[in-house]
Amino acid sequence: MGEYFRDNGMHALIIYDDLSKQAVAYRQMSLLLRRPPGREAFPGDVFYLHSRLLERAAKRSDQTGAGSLTALPVIETQAGDVSAYIPTNVISITDGQICLETELFYRGIRPAINVGLSVSRVGSAAQLRAMK
Repeated sequence: MGEYFRDNGMHALIIYDDLSKQAVAYRQMSLLLRRPPGREAFPGDVFYLHSRLLERAAKRSDQTGAGSLTALPVIETQAGDVSAYIPTNVISITDGQICLETELFYRGIRPAINVGLSVSRVGSAAQLRAMK
């Protein structure tokens, strides 16, 4: 549905909540189908599955309609471990991440963003000239 709006010159936002649980369900189905497991027992094509989904988000040029589709994938980590297989896969596909921490939330810091782990690879390219 989001691609329809993007392709017709409009802007759309899609939030994938949550790709870590989707990966676990995909792993369970793959194991039941007796597909060979890879790292952390996930099938070898789980990276391809997520990249194929997330790379559909794009901003189109003026010549192709000027619409955009923004994807915000949500990943749940175990004890904040962003070095696990699924978080590192999604981090490598996206242009950055906002890491939330429950400890910050319980200390009353809201939004509970861990600025040390949060990154933007787009950086100043997304800022207006006045902001730079």
